[in-house]
Amino acid sequence: MKTLARALLWIGIYLVLVSAPLPLLLIGPVPPGAGLWWDFSMALGFGGMAIMGIQFALTARFRRTTAPFGIDIIYYFHRLVAIIGMGFLLLHFAILWVAYPAALGVLNPLQAPGYMTAGRTAFVLFIVVIVTSLWRKPLGINYKYWRILHALLATLAFILAVVHIAGVGYYTRAPWKQWLWIAYTLFWVGLVGYVRVLKPWLLSRAPYRVIAVRPERGQAWTVALEPESHPGMNFQPGQFAWLTLGRSPFRFEEHPFSFSSSAKRSKRLEFTIKARGDFTRTIPQVTAGEIAYVDGPYGVFSVDRYPQAVGFAFIAGGIGITPIMSMLRTLADRGDSRPLHLIYANLYWENVIFRDELEHLRERLNISVVHVIEKPPPEWTGERGRITDALLQRRLPQNHRELHYFLCGPKPMSEAVQRTLYRSGVPLAQVHFELFELV
Repeated sequence: MKTLARALLWIGIYLVLVSAPLPLLLIGPVPPGAGLWWDFSMALGFGGMAIMGIQFALTARFRRTTAPFGIDIIYYFHRLVAIIGMGFLLLHFAILWVAYPAALGVLNPLQAPGYMTAGRTAFVLFIVVIVTSLWRKPLGINYKYWRILHALLATLAFILAVVHIAGVGYYTRAPWKQWLWIAYTLFWVGLVGYVRVLKPWLLSRAPYRVIAVRPERGQAWTVALEPESHPGMNFQPGQFAWLTLGRSPFRFEEHPFSFSSSAKRSKRLEFTIKARGDFTRTIPQVTAGEIAYVDGPYGVFSVDRYPQAVGFAFIAGGIGITPIMSMLRTLADRGDSRPLHLIYANLYWENVIFRDELEHLRERLNISVVHVIEKPPPEWTGERGRITDALLQRRLPQNHRELHYFLCGPKPMSEAVQRTLYRSGVPLAQVHFELFELV
């Protein structure tokens, strides 16, 4: 109930912030009505800008605001409302283009008023920001450079849009109304300063040192860290953090990874990383002694949030075993005796990460482990292919509706398992998964 109350509180604050400009702009002297479509266009413009003005707050990683939801949900919401806000701005422009073309004036920036050019430039920049965010991978944009581009273009677009609003002056003639948009701008710039200056400075005061880099199966590597002259951090098993290796925290070099180590051994942090991108392919070159910075912990994907659960089922694919391994190691270190069930899918038996340790965990946990291999060796006698409805029906216990489920792996796998669990009568509140797909 406390988590629900906090969630409702932050949702209410967000709705107030994005809706405040509309009623506030109607206070005091207002321009005469110019027709339904004109006023509707103005409302769309102000509403879209209010949404864009709060966007950076959603990705500033404030732990109190993200705790009730999980930061993966916040990032997903950030992308969704960005599209909605852009839709408002597109409709604002489209209505003026169709019904009031004279209001747009000339397009030539050498002849048009500066505030109109500022608005058009902001409009284009917002489109670029959204397109490069939604299709970064197909466009082949490096994650590091995308982050720099995203922050710079979004900030510049918002400032230019505020210049446009102030220049047009419709509903904003009163000085205090102009200050409303100045406040939104300062709020945006302040958040940028917090994320890009203050937070990196705080991280620089709590560095970590790489103490080991060991190879795992399946082209994965585990990076082990220990705190340097500070007590380190506590985390819940299954959570994640943004990791910076061998670079200053002021640079755009951080990447999100789940902890793979036990939360009972918080003095030693471990991240298991599969080499599949520009940054992750450099992990084998990391050496002991390098400096590292860790921004975390974040996330709600953890068994610790469900202490009353009678048991847990973990369904993983490939590198998705990482946060689940953190939970299993932690439960083993705690001596937890609840029934656990792991179904772990991989393409090849040789690539099963943590294969040997999972066998040893059978001795410390009340756990059943089922490996599902899509292309097994000739001598394989276990489950073949992919995780299907029939496989889950065979392998899950009779009391499967009482368990809490943690799913982590490729999106198609996760969605298929969610549908199967729903059809089998597992309550939605007992099925947990992550939405991250950043790097």
